[in-house]
Amino acid sequence: MKNKENFPHILNTSATLLGLCFVVLTSLKGSKFNEVSVIDEFTAFAILMFLTSSILSYLSMRSDNESKPSYEKIADAVFLGGLFFLFVTTILIVMDVIR
Repeated sequence: MKNKENFPHILNTSATLLGLCFVVLTSLKGSKFNEVSVIDEFTAFAILMFLTSSILSYLSMRSDNESKPSYEKIADAVFLGGLFFLFVTTILIVMDVIR
């Protein structure tokens, strides 16, 4: 049996990852990656994605039953996009690809 109401999980996780992205962005500004703009841009995109996902997930919880699936599907897709941008940022930092 599959639980179709994932929006509380998306809200909690995207809010946590939103905070993590802010910590990463702040850390990048204070470290040797200060001049790197590509990592900053990927982190900023991840922040926007997680913020959008949080808002859509909250709207899904607050809305009536017929619009819940559309908000939840969009929030899920945007959350996945945010995870992708966070993954790329992590790979760029770990592999030290950009100097």
